[in-house]
Amino acid sequence: MKTKIVEVMQHTNAGIGRIIEDWKGQEIIDFQDDLQRKVNAYFSEKWFYNHFKTNSERLPRIDLLNILSRYTGYIDWSEFKYKNRDKIILIAEHKGSNSIFYLLPVIALIFFILAWLLIKTGSLATYEFCFVDKDTKEPIKNTTIEVLVIFDNESPIKQVCNTVGCFTYKTGEQKIKFLVKAPYYFTDTITRILNKAKRNEEIQLKINDYALMIYYFSSSKVKDWEKRRAQLENIISDSAYICQVFNKGMMGMELFNKMEFIDMLTMPTSSLKNIEIIEVLYAHEKITTIRFMQDYVNE
Repeated sequence: MKTKIVEVMQHTNAGIGRIIEDWKGQEIIDFQDDLQRKVNAYFSEKWFYNHFKTNSERLPRIDLLNILSRYTGYIDWSEFKYKNRDKIILIAEHKGSNSIFYLLPVIALIFFILAWLLIKTGSLATYEFCFVDKDTKEPIKNTTIEVLVIFDNESPIKQVCNTVGCFTYKTGEQKIKFLVKAPYYFTDTITRILNKAKRNEEIQLKINDYALMIYYFSSSKVKDWEKRRAQLENIISDSAYICQVFNKGMMGMELFNKMEFIDMLTMPTSSLKNIEIIEVLYAHEKITTIRFMQDYVNE
């Protein structure tokens, strides 16, 4: 009967617990409301606890059993017993005699879960990955380095490196794969076979010369503007997507074409302090995408 009640409730409330003995609070209220709506009957919460959440062998009164039978789709308790007689006989034959036999699978499952948790916990290890410049071999410090840890059938987990260019990750797996993004360095996807004997590793990132060039053009004083313009025209595609992302406190974004962007970089004004490159993409040795933020100073 308890199983049938759960099945009926799941049609009304798919999120209801599958074990009626575990119902409490709102689940009991939902059952009371559904019972009132379908068979115009009401059971108190105390009655529910006395008969559904205890191991009492005493059945409810026959009139209450009839109500529950109608709620689960039967005419009365007699029809319920008749149509479920095989299950009732099976329970009656084994009740009290072989209860330990039915508990053995549950006990075995609990021990299995505990053993698995102990093995899993014992296999966890913390690994540290630090990023260095491929050319200088110096740590990439004081910049935002984003790491996306990639899984086969799950969404990636995002981490940000500390000020000395390192991040730590705790896992029991034998392999790790992650994507790393850093300003003025090429985005790279790293795969490593993990070894508990070697938990610290340096990873080299290749500098993005074009992105760094744009930053230097915006932040340094160059007298030869024509030469600068020629260099920019040569490395940026004519159809490049160029987008300025505004800083905090400012809403929206602004798009530039190639010549507008070059004009902005080569205009001899002190209003442009520097550009922070967010992303630069390439195709056929030309820049096809630039996303950046910029700081201003008063002239």
